[in-house]
Amino acid sequence: MSLAAQKPEPKRVLPPGMRTQLDASSFQGPATFGMRPLLTEPEQLDEWQPDVAIVGAPWDDNTTNRPGARFGPRAMRANAYDPGTYHLDLQVEMFDHLEVIDYGDAIMSHGMWEPSKEAIHQRVGEIASRGIIPIILGGDHSITWPAATAVAEHHGFGNVGMIHFDAHADTAEHIDGNLASHGSPMRRLIESGAIPGHNFIQVGLRGYWPGEEDQKWMRDNGLRHHPMQEVWERGAKDVMKDVIAEALDGTDAIYLSIDIDVLDPGFAPATGTPAPGGFAPIDLLRIVRQIVLDTNVVAMDVMEVAPAYDHADITINNAHGLIWEALAAMAYKNKGAL
Repeated sequence: MSLAAQKPEPKRVLPPGMRTQLDASSFQGPATFGMRPLLTEPEQLDEWQPDVAIVGAPWDDNTTNRPGARFGPRAMRANAYDPGTYHLDLQVEMFDHLEVIDYGDAIMSHGMWEPSKEAIHQRVGEIASRGIIPIILGGDHSITWPAATAVAEHHGFGNVGMIHFDAHADTAEHIDGNLASHGSPMRRLIESGAIPGHNFIQVGLRGYWPGEEDQKWMRDNGLRHHPMQEVWERGAKDVMKDVIAEALDGTDAIYLSIDIDVLDPGFAPATGTPAPGGFAPIDLLRIVRQIVLDTNVVAMDVMEVAPAYDHADITINNAHGLIWEALAAMAYKNKGAL
């Protein structure tokens, strides 16, 4: 008998009252991501067997400029407009073909990076080790270090590539002596071997940092990047053809990491380090959809949403929409496999 044949049927039963709460409009009921069922125990993951688990990482103590991203996970659950679940372009009812749950938060120890880092690593690992796709809500970008490490431990160090959308490279040796700064997680991942430099592709870089020393380190380690200048000159569609080809060069598993400041601050003011001249949502939403359609995305995160600086929840809804596009693309692929 095959292992697939031995796998028990999922147990996905909710009490009627909870189902009523989750089916209500998004301004009512519990604040779970997308009004999806809330699970809290690893054993529940085994019973429910979801395709995707959302997990929050409310940490921002490694921020260098404006703090507040610790409130991002809660805001993306509670303050996002309920967009519906039928994707007009893909013509798919998302949750008919994709089982998504909210796995709560990795519980942070304020001011203490090491236990907080371990909590993120453990929570994401509980998801990834079961073959479930984790989607992490940040929090500052230092979270990607333990989160992507946990994903790479499941798929194998060196077997996961990363597509990283950001205004900033986040490859500094350190920021003010802090090796865990939100400006250095990508260097930590590459130094550890979790993500190979050759399979690390950055999109949207612009502005005035990092300097030549860090740029040399990036070149020496084979990182590839597509700055906003290139997007402006060539157009998003042509650039993304190269990004996807590079992402598939040597790996078939992709971790998609998005710093919300890759969007122009006119569309995403609620972030710690805004940088003028970024993407517009009309492009980035479709780019995320295309990446998920064309590659094997095994994990995703959306970082640096700091809701205290938002206006009319526009940053929160753009961040939520990026995840919604990824989920719709996953559902579309599952529908095609039926």
